[in-house]
Amino acid sequence: MAEVCCDSAVVVGAEAEARARARAGRRRRAGVEGAGRWNATATAAGVAAEEAATRKRRASGGEAGLVVVAKRHGAASVAGRRREMEDAVSLREAFAAPANGEVAAARCDFYGVFDGHGCSHVADACRERMHELVAEEMGAGSPAAAAREPASWTETMERSFARMDAEVIAGCRAESGSCRCEGQKCDHVGSTAVVAVVEESRVVVANCGDSRAVLCRGGSPVQLSSDHKPDRPDELERIEAAGGRVIFWEGARVLGVLAMSRSIGDAYLKPYVTAVPEVTVTGRSDADECLILASDGLWDVVSNEAACEVAQSCLRRGRQRWCAEAAAVLTKLALARRSSDNISVVVVDLRRGNAL
Repeated sequence: MAEVCCDSAVVVGAEAEARARARAGRRRRAGVEGAGRWNATATAAGVAAEEAATRKRRASGGEAGLVVVAKRHGAASVAGRRREMEDAVSLREAFAAPANGEVAAARCDFYGVFDGHGCSHVADACRERMHELVAEEMGAGSPAAAAREPASWTETMERSFARMDAEVIAGCRAESGSCRCEGQKCDHVGSTAVVAVVEESRVVVANCGDSRAVLCRGGSPVQLSSDHKPDRPDELERIEAAGGRVIFWEGARVLGVLAMSRSIGDAYLKPYVTAVPEVTVTGRSDADECLILASDGLWDVVSNEAACEVAQSCLRRGRQRWCAEAAAVLTKLALARRSSDNISVVVVDLRRGNAL
């Protein structure tokens, strides 16, 4: 039935068939365009493809989002309801070359999520440099990774984060023309950083800000990091001891501005906002299923328990690339629950059968 002006007319014959074919063609094209909103990028040991896909996403404004697919991990990142994409993810398998007599079996992998604010260039710098700084500090006269004590890992991560913080404050900016902040406001830019070094027997997590790392073990979540919020009692005490104030303006904020108490960058809020990470070293077990790293765009609307349930559901399907599927589903879940921030999720397979 076709409606023409105020009269109705029945369309039959060749004209009806032509209109039906046209409608079917439009539906097919719409389906292809909708499917194209998620770009799957296969990765190997190198990260050139992932970096190229990330640059493509940023150039297009990040609306479509990015899905990274690999054997041991998967990642998804979308701008969501924000106009700008300020998140960045880092996926570096075997990032630290064996040194000091270590054998190749002692390798470890690096994963990171960086949630920028003010501009994207600090998060971008963390993506490009943090794993290199950690690798350098791991090899700077320190014990082999397999023999490293938890206190040694804490020192390694603290030095790495301090160097990263010093670099961005000294003017380490993205060289691409995408940086939108003004020069005089560059010290108002920062980023959270939650990174994980996955060894054969341990998972080392360093966190600075309100991104989070959660281990799924035997179907239950184990939170490996603590969010750095200004109203957290110990953080509030530290800020006030340094002479700062926490002002409640649409939530607790340092000096009424920043909604987190630790970050990389943000020079104008030093020393109240520090780049010193909190570090945890957790032994791996046969019950471990996966590690989830994500920005607060996920955790603001999805609980640790719900995230682990989603990951388990994807794992039970038995698909080879289930980590990427879990990351994408978690991202879509956060969007469905009206997350207002950029959303970035990394899922790492920790099952014993999936050997590093």
